[in-house]
Order: sequence, then C-alpha cells, then structure tokens
Amino acid sequence: MFNRNVITRRGFLAGSASVLAASTGIRRSEQAFGFQSPNDRPTIGVIGCGLRWDKRVMVPTANYGLGKQFPRFGDVVAVCDVDQERLARAGEIVKEWSSAPPMQCGDYRKVIDDKSIDVVHIVTPDHWHAKIAVEAMLSGKDVYCEKPMTLTIGEGQLIREVQQKTGSVFQVGTQQRSTGQFIKAVAMIRDGRLGTIKKVVCGIDSSPESPRLEQAAPPAHLDWDRWLGPAPKSEYRYQSGANNIMKEWSNGHYEFRWWYDFSGGKLTDWGAHHVDIATWGMGKTETGPVKVDPVLAEHPVEFKDGQPVRDDFYNTATRFLINATYADGMELAIRHDTDNGILFEGTEGRIFVNRGRLSGKPVEDLRSRPLAEGALEEVYKGQPLTDHVGNFFSALSERRDPISDVSSHHRALTTCHLAGIAARLGEPISWDPENERVLDNPAAQALVNRPKRAGITIEL
Repeated sequence: MFNRNVITRRGFLAGSASVLAASTGIRRSEQAFGFQSPNDRPTIGVIGCGLRWDKRVMVPTANYGLGKQFPRFGDVVAVCDVDQERLARAGEIVKEWSSAPPMQCGDYRKVIDDKSIDVVHIVTPDHWHAKIAVEAMLSGKDVYCEKPMTLTIGEGQLIREVQQKTGSVFQVGTQQRSTGQFIKAVAMIRDGRLGTIKKVVCGIDSSPESPRLEQAAPPAHLDWDRWLGPAPKSEYRYQSGANNIMKEWSNGHYEFRWWYDFSGGKLTDWGAHHVDIATWGMGKTETGPVKVDPVLAEHPVEFKDGQPVRDDFYNTATRFLINATYADGMELAIRHDTDNGILFEGTEGRIFVNRGRLSGKPVEDLRSRPLAEGALEEVYKGQPLTDHVGNFFSALSERRDPISDVSSHHRALTTCHLAGIAARLGEPISWDPENERVLDNPAAQALVNRPKRAGITIEL
C-alpha cells in the first residue's frame, strides 16, 4: 500500500504500475469493460456531504443537490464527512434512494481503501480535492470531482499526470459543458458565425466581505483538524447573522470559498465555470495565456509578498479586472462588475451566454441559417448530448474521456489561478504555457504551488 500521507511525484513515476496494482489488486486493463460490483452498476463512494451534494443536509425541505443524480447510474454505498451531523443526514438521504444503508465514516481513507467501490465523488472544499483525487486514482477508482479541480496550478499538473498513467475516467463538475446554450455558443464559434474571435469577457461577480471574525470553538460535531487537512493549521472563526446561504460568516463549510488557504474566491469559484467555457470557445484547451495583468485587484485586507497580513477577515479579491493575453493576440478579461456570463467578440459579431440565455444577432440569424445537423454533438466530443453526470457514466462504461476532462479543465483553471496570483502580488505575470512556468518572477512562481501541512502533503 502506498503512503497516503506523503505522495511524491518521484515515487509515483518510479513505481506507478506497481503501486496501482498493489493498491487495487487489479490493473486498469482488467477493469476496462466492467465494474467491481456484481450487478454491473458501479458502486459510488461520496466524500463530502455538504450543500453541493444535497442541500437537505441543512434544509430538510430543500430540493437541490447533485447527489440525487448519481443513483440513476450506480449505487451509493458509502458516504464520508468530517461533520457528524451532515454525515448522519447523508446516510438518511441515501436510504431514500436505496434499501441498503450506506457505510458512513469520517475518514475518507475508508472509502479509498474499499475495493468494492468503483467511483469516488469528491464534494469536499477545494483544498482537499487533489489529495483525495490522486489517492482515488492510485487505488484504481474513477473520479467525479466538483469544481474547481485544484487549489493550485501544481496540483493540476499532478492530477493530470496521475490520470494519464492510471487511465482513470475523471470528470470535473463544470456542468456548463453539458448545458445546451453553452454547447451551442461554442458550436457557433467553430462554425465561424462570429468570424475570428478577438476578445472574450467573463463576468463572475464579486467575492463577499466579512466583519472581523473572532476565534471560536468549532461545533462539537465538526472535526476541525480533519476538515483543515492539507491546509495550514488555523483557528476556527465564526459569527452568525450573515445574509448568505449559511446565515453565518466563517472559515468553514460553504464560506471556505473566501479564504485563500482553502480556495481562490470568485476567480476560481465562478471562474472555473465561465473561464472554462471561454477557453473552450477560444480553442485554447491545450495552451494558456502568455501574460496576465491585474488592471484592478482589491482585497478586504492588506497583502505582503502575496500573502494576507491578517487572518480574521475574508481575504479573496472583491473587485477585479484581470486581462489575460494569448500568443496570437486573443484577449480574455475576467471582471467582477459586468453581467454574470461570457461575452464572445469576433470580427463578424458577438454573442453573450450565461445560465439564463444565449443572445446576440448571430443567434437571431440561426432562424434563417441554422447550424448543420450534428454540430452540437461534434462539439460534445461526438457523443449524444446528455446531462453532466450522465456523460460521466457513459464515459465510464466506454472507458473514454468525458466532456470535462482533466487536461482541458486544468488549462482553463490555470488561467484562473494565474489571475489569482497576479491579483495577490498586484503585478503582471509572464507565463510560459508550454512548460507551465512563470517567467522572471520568483514570487509568482512560488505561488504555483503552496506548502501543505506537515504529514498531510502532496509533494510536487
């Protein structure tokens, strides 16, 4: 069994085949045409049972959550969470889907070690994604990981490397890639309806701010140290009364998004969606920008050398305009102060797309000159259009890449991470997209990876 506390690239490269065989008992080629479960329905282990998985863990009457889509294709046999209240509620929810109660645990390693589990659904905070994803793949499992896939660029490089060597099917939860209007927008661009794309603008809204948050005792049902995991050791902070989904300000659960130790703020939270579609439409899924310029970047606290100087306020960027420029001159702007969505501007027209609409004169022109039959499917990797979870399980059965594969999402998310690094340092960054390195800026290159807590690391 591999050492799960410290995963090193050198060790993986030196013995990935033997590690995979030892940790699963089988090789990928032996899994290619069937699942480990006897009835050929894949078995699923869920790690992280918060609001994204099923909002009923907090609001019993809510009808929102991605988790309920998975039982259409497989059996949820295990749930894991470091919050015992959420874990117990998750067990009750799964029993509504199946007569058999799921295994419940607070330690994700029990899910990873269970050889009867085929698929791991990662719904944890961002700072846990890479470690769990790598261990799951090395254990012979396929992965559906919620966005953003990683906390850093370096983590994305490692996940890509492990996925390519293990052959795990890995879908990132950027469901807009399986949503009709976004697919149609990309199909229109590929068909030349906008001419040559010159500029794309992503509106992703502003990160929230908080009052000063005092240290507080974590709730008795929350294992705070395990929740922190690879993140730096820090005290729990909390104050009630916020006008948000949690009705609180804190550095845990849903509010982790607004702390750089755990996430990247709106630049990765919504950037993972809209910059992903922008990159897809621009045809840049195999490359990246050469320059990232923080024209505007404001934070709730002061920064020194890219780090916040205090830890009692939310600290991700609240107001920003980040310009990314590609080698061919194409431009991508990421900003907080425009409509949420993506504006594609070409030499022959422009279109705007978000979750509510696809608009612009080229869209109106489709009535008289529709796209060719099969144009949407061609964008969708030649597959029938389906929802995002359905696409994952279809890819699983055929052992192929799903629509939101590791490599292309890593490229899009790298742009988001570079935007965050530039915002934190307050200076432009030159980037080598081929070698994936910052040029002539050691401070920026240092933020391509972040240190993990001793004993719970992924060494890159």
